Amino acid sequence: MSFGIGVVDEQTIDRINIRNATMRAMEQALSMLGHTVEIVLIDGNMEINTDLPQKTIIDGDRLHLSIASASIVAKVYRDFIMERYDALYPEYGFARHKGYGTREHMSALTKYGPCPIHRRSFLKKLFSGQLDLPMGT
Repeated sequence: MSFGIGVVDEQTIDRINIRNATMRAMEQALSMLGHTVEIVLIDGNMEINTDLPQKTIIDGDRLHLSIASASIVAKVYRDFIMERYDALYPEYGFARHKGYGTREHMSALTKYGPCPIHRRSFLKKLFSGQLDLPMGT
């Protein structure tokens, strides 16, 4: 058994969009596997760039244990990253809300402005394109 984890930074996400960044992270994760797989199962309806056989499955995390497991590994690793960011930017509370748009997170954004790890594309949607907040720490 082996697994890989792909990570795409916030600047890249803003540049290529969240969907393409997700696909890139899956491709990175696949390239880290210690062995060849028979088939790549993908949660959703978009294939990734690979020569391996692949199958897209809408709601795959509900239907296949391997996809559900991969989803859990990805979320646990993302939470780990957010806890590290919390040490750098404690005023935002990343260890508690993991970057989700909670009331606490929105309050910190309003009070401190975005910090370097905030995705500008997300903030524009969140604040309906009216983002004129100061840059945080």
